[in-house]
Amino acid sequence: MRATLRWAHSDLRTHRGEALFLVLATAGIVVSLLLATALFGYATNPWQRVFTQARGAHVWLHTAPSADTGKLTGLDGVESVTGPYPTASATLASRGARAAVELRGTPEEPSVGRPLLTSGHWLDPADPDGVVLESRLARALLAAPGDTLTLPGTDRTVTVLGVADSAEKRYRPGEQPGLVWAQPSAVGEPRGRVVALRLTDPEDTDYAVQRAVTVLGSGAVSEVSTWKQARAEAQGDNRLLGQVLGLFGLGALVAAGLAVHGAIGTRIRGHLRDISVLKAIGFTPGQVVRVFLIQHLAYALLGALAAAAVVQGLGSRIPGRLGDAVGVWHGLPGHTVALLVVPVAVVLFIGATTGLAAWRAGRVPPVPVPRRAASPGGRLSGAARSALGLRLPPALVLGWHRAFSRRLRSPATVARLALPLLLIVVAMSAWTTIDRFDGRPEQVGLPTSLTVHADSGLTDRAARTVLEDDPQVAAAYPGVEVAALVPGQTATIALRGLGTRQDPYPYSLAEGRAATGRDEAVAGQGLLALLDARVGDWVRITVGDQPQVLHIVGRSIEPENAGRVISTSLDTLRENDPGLGPTLYELRLRPGADPDAVTDRLTAAGKGHLDVHAVPNPADGLSPLRGVIVGLIVVLALIGLIELLTAIGGTVREGERDLLALKAIGLSPRQITAITVVSTGCTALVAAILATVVGVPLAHWLIDAQGASSGIGSGIAAGPSAWLLLLLGAAAVAGATALAALPASRAARRRLADTLSAAA
Repeated sequence: MRATLRWAHSDLRTHRGEALFLVLATAGIVVSLLLATALFGYATNPWQRVFTQARGAHVWLHTAPSADTGKLTGLDGVESVTGPYPTASATLASRGARAAVELRGTPEEPSVGRPLLTSGHWLDPADPDGVVLESRLARALLAAPGDTLTLPGTDRTVTVLGVADSAEKRYRPGEQPGLVWAQPSAVGEPRGRVVALRLTDPEDTDYAVQRAVTVLGSGAVSEVSTWKQARAEAQGDNRLLGQVLGLFGLGALVAAGLAVHGAIGTRIRGHLRDISVLKAIGFTPGQVVRVFLIQHLAYALLGALAAAAVVQGLGSRIPGRLGDAVGVWHGLPGHTVALLVVPVAVVLFIGATTGLAAWRAGRVPPVPVPRRAASPGGRLSGAARSALGLRLPPALVLGWHRAFSRRLRSPATVARLALPLLLIVVAMSAWTTIDRFDGRPEQVGLPTSLTVHADSGLTDRAARTVLEDDPQVAAAYPGVEVAALVPGQTATIALRGLGTRQDPYPYSLAEGRAATGRDEAVAGQGLLALLDARVGDWVRITVGDQPQVLHIVGRSIEPENAGRVISTSLDTLRENDPGLGPTLYELRLRPGADPDAVTDRLTAAGKGHLDVHAVPNPADGLSPLRGVIVGLIVVLALIGLIELLTAIGGTVREGERDLLALKAIGLSPRQITAITVVSTGCTALVAAILATVVGVPLAHWLIDAQGASSGIGSGIAAGPSAWLLLLLGAAAVAGATALAALPASRAARRRLADTLSAAA
């Protein structure tokens, strides 16, 4: 055992750089996988905890005031029913912030879907103007228990008694109103009612919704929301960050395993005589394998332990959402298991790849086998001889020949080096896609910057006058958005009428064409997937008790409502309901306009009648992804360095037996050095080209697949610019040649005795 450790220590002193890079790469891989695990737990468990403790409802039905909800108690699969509670829409304002809310008359705490108080207390019948706010709404209004909120356009005020978490769909400015629990007397004249269903089998949610809508009548149901939608919204961008970290972590793990396998294989070829000597003095094949296995397991174990310690000790101090996720993850039941399983799995994977390569060392015979004078792939090809005949520099021709004359090793080396470069290209594409959402939002379904809701105190003409008089507003598109039931009555979608036929709304189309004719519409990917429809189909949806038949002529990129949106012109909706007027306006601003400044001016000009919100951009929630991408690129670069050092070492050793011949034909040490440098540079160049050719379409496919699964739709991917790709390729080639220069120069100036010994 002592001899094994001494040989391993000697090899470590010879390959310190490779050992350091392997430790750092392993640490980076383990950190990314642990952060991915933390984000998955952070995305799911807080909502699941609230849902479990609150006995969350699986289905929420918004109905007309006249609906007979008592019929729902007898439905098969319904465990319990809570409600109905009267509801009304309103707007609350506090400290300059405004929010659309749903006032829900709740005389006592519900038995199903019970709000979990985080501060304050529940409603008090002695305080009819007291309310409890959903926690996300309270943060948006900067409100806390004891604060007084106003209802713009009225002289009413309400007092915040408490703040509570809820397992229902969360408040989103301009998209989803916030929840406000109040006494029934505070609701006034209810516009509808809401009832909650808890099911015996949550997987039967769609069937239960269909039965409930059938019993009540489609005209009595205005909106349906389910626990699955609420969970998906709660997971949101955290789940996407976890998927990105997990994907790149696994990819980096595979790349590191291949790099280790290649490094050991190259080292074995360079130490055939040493291994034979070890066997000759009594080493068994198992002991030889253990030499390499102990070395690389020690490197991997050191990196994994360092990564686990960093995540455990410093992970919660990472600024932003990643730090919050790690902090919550520390308190989850599976935290300790994941903290052990992930590093152990990484070490075992690297150990398996190490053992596979080290097995070849165990098969080396104890008596060295003389090398053949020349390998079949070593002879100059006709193209190489012709190039020399054209007086091309010998270093260039011989370097290219040396790089690709080994029939099996050359493609394997290129593939191992191309894998981390390919993953870097994918990471750069993710960065560029986020930049596209930030810098060119009109290309990804965000042609407008602000959404304005006008109350009943302002007519359509007056509202448009206020909006269009602002010098930085380029266009104001009137519109309306209502909830509609899909065929089969299993879910609700958003039906939007935006713009007119004379001034159409500028949708971002990924397929088909714009909706310009009667009954024509464009739909999001989420809606097409829900209805199993495609562009060119006719669909029938129901708004209240009124059907609407639309012809889908295009697929638009829809970042809102998980893509479950069908959009047409306001004129088309008015054909079914002539009295329909706009309830919102989408504002397209002039280039360079400041949305915050425009919001302040319009709010002041509206004199309390306009509610102005910025259009939510999915990229706002993905800002932590930029730091993640940078960290992943660093890890992948370390893995690439390991493979480059392996390739350089193999090239230098392969060239030792040709050194005498090259000197005999008159090549100087500088020219011999250039052969090795050119060989390494050519390998890096081909790897970079392969990574670009494969990586760009792969990145587009991965990003578009994620967009389609989220409902936004494919067509959002943006690849890196040609300059960035050229810079990546140039950096890879320059780094490879710079790293190869010193060992190649040393090899070219070796003594004659050393050269004869290496060639023996």
